[in-house]
This record gives sequence, structure tokens and C-alpha cells, in this order.
Amino acid sequence: MSRAGLLLLLCFITLTTVIPVVEADSDPSHSQAVYWIPLDQEVEQGLARFLERGFQEADEAGAEAIILEMDTLGGDVEAALEIGKLLRSSDIPVTVYIKGEAISAGSYIALNADQILMTPGSAMGAAEPRTLTGEKADPKAVSFWASNMRAAAEAQGRDPEIAAGMVDRNLEIKGLKKKGELVSLSANQAVQWKMADQMVKGDAEVLRFVDASSSDVVRVDQTWSEKLARFVTSPYVIPVLFLIGLAGLAIEIFTPGFGLPGLIGLSAFGLYFFGHYLAGLAGVENFVLFAAGLILLLIEIFVPGFGIFGILGLVSLAVAVVTAAADLVFGLATLVIVLLLTVVGVIIAIRHFGLRGGLKRLVLHSVQENATGYVTQPGYRELMGKQGKALSPLRPSGTAAIEGSRVDVVSEGGFIPPHTPVKVVDVEGHRVVVRVLSESEKGTEPESR
Repeated sequence: MSRAGLLLLLCFITLTTVIPVVEADSDPSHSQAVYWIPLDQEVEQGLARFLERGFQEADEAGAEAIILEMDTLGGDVEAALEIGKLLRSSDIPVTVYIKGEAISAGSYIALNADQILMTPGSAMGAAEPRTLTGEKADPKAVSFWASNMRAAAEAQGRDPEIAAGMVDRNLEIKGLKKKGELVSLSANQAVQWKMADQMVKGDAEVLRFVDASSSDVVRVDQTWSEKLARFVTSPYVIPVLFLIGLAGLAIEIFTPGFGLPGLIGLSAFGLYFFGHYLAGLAGVENFVLFAAGLILLLIEIFVPGFGIFGILGLVSLAVAVVTAAADLVFGLATLVIVLLLTVVGVIIAIRHFGLRGGLKRLVLHSVQENATGYVTQPGYRELMGKQGKALSPLRPSGTAAIEGSRVDVVSEGGFIPPHTPVKVVDVEGHRVVVRVLSESEKGTEPESR
């Protein structure tokens, strides 16, 4: 075979072997990433910000699918609604992988996903809204939450009545729920009632369900700032930060100097604002309002202002704290309760330990007693009718020498020149009134009283 023929044969072999391999490797079903995002612990605003970042990264990378690994007992309703909206608006298919629990707000988030996978032993449901104290929410809140659960189920082709039954005890679902109960589904029940798509035994089965392999997985982990934001925005952590902050500042006011309590109090408020700033809830204006409130309170303590500085300071602090909260009503209610607890604690502390620090300067504690050498100034009743001489011009007040003593006096009439003989005509406490001595009185003995 000639060299030209051999070259043509090699080119043919290359084209028939290499090109199919290249086409197989460029198969889009195996070249795009699957973003694996954990959705665990409590549902709050910090979690919402974390998921937003994860979804944005998946969208920018052109991901094939998003898997949310869920294990949560629920949390904040507002945050759950926001996360549900994020799932519905995603152009990338979202699969919720319930590895443990999807209770309360977690079940709502799961119902917004395109697919729901559950491991044996996992559960979803029991989404009745509750207050922070554990009491049942009012009927309006129940109705609102049930309508959202219905809407989420309908959007993904799931039974809306079962979804509403997770919230409303008054509903009755034949074969599943009696009146007065809440729907809570095991993995088997969820698949049976078509509220979940499939049961899986592990991560590998989840990847097979979305037609992906472990090499396609891109895991999204929380940064330290996102972890901090999630911790600080928890509705159970916020009251604790308020209490530590107010108590620390109150102790600092009632103790000398600036020390550890004040530092702890400011740190608690700083952590609150910084965490909410990272969660996208607070802005620079909140920091400015808080600083202005502290300055106004300090002015009220050390500069008499008839309470105006104190009132403005408290209002500034309250506005800064409340507007940084995800829920204004929750933030205001929490602040009022913690403030009342702090005031009660301050009153108890004052009764047991007394006033200390800056406020001690506003109260007179010294007592003037004879035992320490204090003697009250004597009155001038004994000068009544005595004669003397003006030492300075009386216009009408001035100084006169009465019985050899210098006395501050006031003239009875108009101006009295110095060195003019005078007579005491009236004494009111320490006020001595004199008049010019008449010619007939000069040289006579003063009358005794």
C-alpha cells in the first residue's frame, strides 16, 4: 500500500472511532451540574438568603437540577413564604429530598418543589401555625396559612385538601383524617396519597432519580456570615439578644465607669444588627439610629433636658431595633416585653443595691449633721431696733455695720449713702430692713426687744 493510501486509512479509522467518543462525552445529560443544597434546622430569614445565593449560583452555572436536602421542624412563616416563592420561580427543576422531617413550614416549602423524595422513616405535615409561646394561632392566621398550602399543592398537581388538612383541624378527609386532627404523613403514606413522588434509600437513588451521578454534584455550603445570619435572625435568639443588650446597658448606667456589662450589652445589639444586615434585613440607617439613640440617652443622664432627650433616645433605639426585624409586629412586641422585664429588674436592683454610677450623681445623698460640725446660720431677730451705719451705698441693698457686725441689709425706702446712720426696722428671716436714723434718734440708746 502506498503512503497516500495508508494515510487515508488512518484518517478513516480516526473519524470512525474518535468522533463517536467526543459526541458521547458532549451529551448534555452528563455535562451539567446538579446543585445539592442543605435545608436543615430552623426556617428563618437567614436560611432564605442562603437559598437565594445557592439558586443564583445554580442558575449562573446552568445547572441541570437543584436538590434540597431537607430536615426541619419548621420556623418563620414569612421566611417559608419567601422560600416557597423562590422554588416556584426557579427555571431549574427543584427536587426536595426529605431525609428526616418536613414539619410545619418545611412541609409548605416541600409542596412548592417539582418533585418530593422521602427516605423510609421520614415524615411531612403537621403545619398548624403557632405563636412563639406555643399557643394556637387565631382563625385568620390558620385560614391564611391553609390557603397558601392549598395553592402550593395545586401548583404542583398535588391534592390541595390534604395540604390544607396539615393546617386546619376542622377539615375531614375520608380514609386519612378525622375532624380535630392534623395530617401528618409517613413516607409510605405520602407516596400512597401522591403527596410525594417516590421513596428512596439514600443519596445514590436521589441522583438516579434526577439522572445524574456523584461527579455531577456541586454542594453548596453556608459561609460563616450566613451561619451567623441564620443564628441571629432566629425568633428564639432575638429576645435573648434584646434582654442581654438592655440589661447590659442598664447595669452600666447604675455602676461606676464603663466596664464588662456595657461591652456585653453593646455587643449583643451589635450582633443583632450585624446578623440582620447580613440577612438583608437591616441597613446602615439602623446602625445610625441606634448610635443616635445611645447619644441622646447619655445627654439625658448628664444634661437636664426635661425628658426630651430621653424620649427621643428611646424612640430612636426602638425604631432602629424594630425596623431591622423581619416581622415588625414581632420585633415591637418582643422589644416591649423585654423592656418591661428590664425595668422590673432595675427597680429590684435599686431596692437591694441602691443607686450607683451615673444616676447616683443626680441624687443628693449627703446629710448635714451637727455631729460633723455643721451649724445653721443664726437668724437676725436680735438686731430689731438696733442702730448702725451704712458701710456701702444702699441701692436698696448693701452692707451696714450693726452692733459692730457686718450685715447685709436692704433700705426701707430709696438710696442711702455710705456712712449714713441707720436703724433696723424689720427682720424677716435673714432679710434685714433699715432706714435712715432721724435727728431725734441720734445719740439715744436703741430700744430693746
